[in-house]
Parts: sequence; structure tokens; C-alpha cells
Amino acid sequence: MVKALIGWAVDFRDDRELRGMLLAAAYGFFIMFAYYILRAVRDEISAADRGNLQILWTVVFFVMILAVQGYSWVASRYPRGVFVPFANRFFIACLVGFWASLVFLPEAARPWIDRVFYVWTSVFALFVVTVFWGLVADCFTNDQGKRLFGFIAIGSSVGAIVGSSVTAVLATEVPVFTLLLISCAPLEVASWFAGRLHRNFGTGSLGGRAEAEKPLSGDALSGMKAVFASPYLLGIATFIALMTFASTILYFAQSDLVYAAMTDRGERTAFLAKIDIVVNVLTILFEVYLTARIIKWLGVAVTLALVPLAVAGGFVALGVWPTLWTLVVVQVLYRSGRYGLAKPAREVLFTVVSREEKYKSKAFIDAAVYRGGDLVSGWIYAGLAFVGLTIGPIALIAAPAAVLWMVVALRIGAAGEERAKELEPAPLVPAG
Repeated sequence: MVKALIGWAVDFRDDRELRGMLLAAAYGFFIMFAYYILRAVRDEISAADRGNLQILWTVVFFVMILAVQGYSWVASRYPRGVFVPFANRFFIACLVGFWASLVFLPEAARPWIDRVFYVWTSVFALFVVTVFWGLVADCFTNDQGKRLFGFIAIGSSVGAIVGSSVTAVLATEVPVFTLLLISCAPLEVASWFAGRLHRNFGTGSLGGRAEAEKPLSGDALSGMKAVFASPYLLGIATFIALMTFASTILYFAQSDLVYAAMTDRGERTAFLAKIDIVVNVLTILFEVYLTARIIKWLGVAVTLALVPLAVAGGFVALGVWPTLWTLVVVQVLYRSGRYGLAKPAREVLFTVVSREEKYKSKAFIDAAVYRGGDLVSGWIYAGLAFVGLTIGPIALIAAPAAVLWMVVALRIGAAGEERAKELEPAPLVPAG
């Protein structure tokens, strides 16, 4: 009965595809469960320390560059069955360290612990998700990605709802450092599901099981070099950079408006967690009813372009009505569309690249390029605010960038479709 219910929403072809899809969805659930416990804590820090936000993002960028090189070095020496769980467990160790710092260090150290934690969480947020989707793109083909990635993303969205709910309930009831320890449990369970996915599935490309047991080729810098050598990967990097510009404008506006509207840190944390809950409920509705169908009907390119088109309209609305509730509506629509539509479609783009590019180049794009976009965009926002512009005019200035983002989405989506056609096996020609 459950199988039939899933089959109504997802076009899986056999029991093996169903099993792999469920393992990947469970992995994503526990990753996002852990992250969304921490997300509201991080965002509350940005509201409380918003004057230093662009400085923190500068630090995040440089830390991310080092983290990507370290990850690529490990991936060149160990198979994915080792380096994927290792990445998660490294972050668990860090969380325990932050908990100990908050418990045993004096209260005067708290502002600096908050800032270090903010930097760390920003690295964690992108890294664990990038590693997750890298493994998923490695286990499934392009055709499977178009059919299954929407459902796999549902696991992530449900995990985000559970994590946000836990934070919304506990944020005003327990010390913040207790949330850090709670998040360690789902992160460890995610490592277990990652191991199961690795052991049960080879690669979606040629090589299969034997290839999955090998370390990746290249060195610590080869993934980054591949991005600049490939117009396709460079296009994806440009897409990410423009997406981060839109995200950053909305994020800074959110920090300013939330701080102005609420004075209590627990109240702000709970409010931000409730926004996360709404976003993820809408995201699930996209993923259950629309994502796979839209990709099938309109193609990857148009699916990728829908969110930038909506964001351009949202910036215009925020420019005309620069209030907290306008910002909340735009944020909710943007983030639910980004996670529910654009994210699964974007991950399909990585099913047609090499294994090294799926892990290393993807990590550079999703982590370093993302945070580089944050860095530049944060300073742009700070500069515009410094010369006296308020949220409304800044939003109107950002609208043309969203239009450019839409154009890039159409181009890389079309390029991905062409690559997928080239990778399709040639049809058999009858003998004689």
C-alpha cells in the first residue's frame, strides 16, 4: 500500500530504485534535521550582531576556501564510503567543542563564541548538504535524477520542518548550547544512512560498484581548476553567484527588519524558526505535487528559470512596500521555490559530469563560490546602506540581477540537457 502511494507521486521503475530513493531521502532528512536545529541559532546571532555581518561573511569565505581544499585532499585519498561519513563526524566533534566552550568558558567570551559559531555553521550548512547531494548525484543517472530527486528532496524538507519545530519549541525553554548537543544525534544517524547508500549502490556512470570503492582522481586543487576549465561548470558557478546575491539581499533585509521589530533574542529565534516551518511545508507541497512534473513538462532549463523570475517580482514588491511582512512573504516564496523546484533541478545538472566534478568541483561551487557570492553581496549591501539607501531602493537595484540570473538558468539548463543526450546509449541497430 505504501509502495503504491509512493508510486502515485514518483515514477520509480523497480524495487532497487525505490530502495535507493528511500535511503537517500532518509539521509537528507537527518542532515537537514540537524542543520535546522542550528539554523535559527545562527540567524539570531546575525540579527544581534548585524553590524559585523559583512565582516563575518568575509571570514566565512576564507575559511570555506581552506575547508574545500582539505575536503578535496581527503577525497583524493579515500573512497566515498570513508570521506562522506568522516565529513559528518568531523562536524559532530566541532559541535561538542562548542558546547564545552559555552559551558566552561566565562560569559565574557560569549560574543566571540557566537561569532566563531556563526562562521562554523555557515561552513557546515553548505558542506554537509553539498556532500549529501554529491553522493546522491554519484549514485543515480540523469534520467533517474529527473524522476527521483524531487522525492529525495522531500526527505530534506521534512527534516527541516522537524528541526525547525524542535528549535521553535525549545529555544525559549533550554539554553542554546543544549540545542548544539541535540543536533549531534541526527547528524550521526545521517552518517549511517550515507554508509548504507554507498554500500548498496555503485555510481550512476560507467564503473559501477568498483568505481565507487576508489578514491577520486586529482589533488586538492583539481576540482577548483576543473570549474574554470569548463564553460558548463562555470555557468553553474555563475548561477550560484547570482542566487547568493538575491539570497544575501533578502537575508540582510531580514536581519534589519527582525531586529527592529523584536528585542528579545528568544522571541527572534522562535520567529525565524516559524518562518522555516512555513517554508518547508510549502517546499514539500512543491516536491510532492509539482517538481518532477514541472521538470518533465517544461524541462530543467525552464524549471531553473522560474525562481529567478519570481524573485525579480519579489524585489519590486519589496521596493514598493519595504515592511517586515512583505519581506516574510517574499522570503517564504523564494526559499520554498528555491528548495522545492530549483534545488532538485540544479542537482540534476551534476549527474552529467565526472565523479571528481560531482564531489570536488561541486564542493568548490556550492561552498566556496556560494560564500564568495555572500562575501561580495554582503559588502554591496553594506555599501549601499552606508551611502544612505534603505531596504526599498536596495531591493529595486537588485531586481535586474534576478533577471540576469534567469537568463543564466536557461542557458545552463539547456547545456545540461545536451550533455544528457550525448551520454544516452546509442540505440541498437538490428543485424542485417
